[in-house]
Amino acid sequence: MIRVGIIGGAGYTAGELIRLLLNHPEAELCWVHSTSNAGNPLTAVHGGLEGETELRFTSEYDLQGVDVVFLCSAHGQSSVWMAENELPEGVKVIDLAQDFRDEHDGFVYGLAEWQREKVHTATRIANPGCFATAIQLSLLPLAAAGLLKDEVHITAVTGSTGAGVKPSSTTHFSWRASNLSVYKSFTHQHLNEIGRNLSLLQPSFDKELNFVPMRGDFTRGIFASVYTTCPLTEEEAVKLYADYYAKAEFTHYTHRAVDLKQVVNTNKALVHVAKYGSKLHITTAIDNLLKGASGQAVENMNRIFGLDPTTGLKLKASAF
Repeated sequence: MIRVGIIGGAGYTAGELIRLLLNHPEAELCWVHSTSNAGNPLTAVHGGLEGETELRFTSEYDLQGVDVVFLCSAHGQSSVWMAENELPEGVKVIDLAQDFRDEHDGFVYGLAEWQREKVHTATRIANPGCFATAIQLSLLPLAAAGLLKDEVHITAVTGSTGAGVKPSSTTHFSWRASNLSVYKSFTHQHLNEIGRNLSLLQPSFDKELNFVPMRGDFTRGIFASVYTTCPLTEEEAVKLYADYYAKAEFTHYTHRAVDLKQVVNTNKALVHVAKYGSKLHITTAIDNLLKGASGQAVENMNRIFGLDPTTGLKLKASAF
């Protein structure tokens, strides 16, 4: 059994991670750290776990007693934690914040659809951002073929859980319900990792990524609509994408238009392309808390410990 510890256990991503690990056939959740909730049952914060665990949050943890630590604290806290803690030999780290997504300090960017072999041999994984996952899955086949020649235009809508568990004026129900809004236009923090990685995959790519993120009136999921000039015919583009993802465990090219309910509550990503004149239009859907966060983190755990990547992640979509 893979012995697991979690740092920062009170947020949405930690809640999803706990749910997955409690039901993972090859993992044992040893402790969940939370300073603000120390001593409280996990179920006091994550009510969906009622009846599944009697574990309590702890303010202390034993790094000697685990094989892997998931870092689920706020952005900026992971680098602090790494500086303050000496990891025993052999203990792996999977960071769900953005601190190490530039791959410094020995971290590997954990998007297996891009760098599968590096993930399998890594000891430190920087889990991709949620928007970054959906957008990169939309563009990886083009970049790998050297076909990103023009500016890329992206609109992507995310559920309210993408804003985190702490309430704000744009996350409470009365404002979010039956509403739609734009935020961080052209400046979203995930552009850093997307631009970096596309440039590594296609060094000649130096065009703008025009990203307009949107808040949706639903709780979970990301739907990305991406288009750019492309010389391929639609038939050629379909073949490019279908071939690129043919061996991917969780990302699937589909010949039918995608919708969010096909992926919510799963670790799947669905990708579809269509050609309109000179423009290639790519649509991609993921669950922001699973393939965009905790599910992908468990997928990466499976890979670095030599398990089938789908272990504990054969989840059913909420179609209704």
